[in-house]
Amino acid sequence: MTSSFVLTSRQPHPEAAEWEARLALLGRFHLEIRSRRVAIGPSVQRLLALLALHSEGVTRPSVASTLWPDLPVRRAGASLRSTLWRLSRSSGEDRLVDADDSCLALAPTVGVDLHLAERHAASLVSSQEPGPVPLPVLAELDEDLLPDWTEDWLLVAREHFRQTRLHALEAVSRRLRDGGRLAAAMETAMMAVEAEPLRESAHRHVVDVHLAEGNVAEALRHYEFFRRMLRNELGLGPSSGFRRLVAPYLSRPLDP
Repeated sequence: MTSSFVLTSRQPHPEAAEWEARLALLGRFHLEIRSRRVAIGPSVQRLLALLALHSEGVTRPSVASTLWPDLPVRRAGASLRSTLWRLSRSSGEDRLVDADDSCLALAPTVGVDLHLAERHAASLVSSQEPGPVPLPVLAELDEDLLPDWTEDWLLVAREHFRQTRLHALEAVSRRLRDGGRLAAAMETAMMAVEAEPLRESAHRHVVDVHLAEGNVAEALRHYEFFRRMLRNELGLGPSSGFRRLVAPYLSRPLDP
């Protein structure tokens, strides 16, 4: 979910010209080599994804034990060698993995959308400019890391990126609101709400934008929607800070 209110022309990443391959880990996995979509098997996909999460490289035994935890050491090592062979068959003359006798790493000519999104998110959080955000950047922040995969080794990285993108969306919404770009601020706040419906800070940004627009009824309606959802899901109420935000507009006392 993105908005034309925050659209600017897309500027190519300075590293993009050096990339021979592009690896997408946000949303669905896919691999492009020289702008050509390449179909690869599940084991090769998992190998590339694991290496993408460890840009410093991973030892061969660690890769084998992570990807094939239920196999004996010898068989796991054989599975890794077979997977590397299938990768070389799929990539042809293009080198996607740097390999030596002890360690594996993605080749520097492989661009990873997760890495770009993390850099963009860090830049958005640290920036104080209320200007427009490129639409492709918002698209990156609207996707989770391989959400359909169930591998245990993905869980921490997936949660880390989810928190990163939520903080970035909230920071963008706050700056857009402060800069008077209220429609765009609402759009990014709602992206954060959709990513995590029980996240109070995201709902507070939505209410803040409604109040900045002078839409008090909308602000109270959204607050009540969140209050009911939180009670039904967790048996809790909004924080005292959120209640104080809407208290001046209520015709009844603060909730106990």
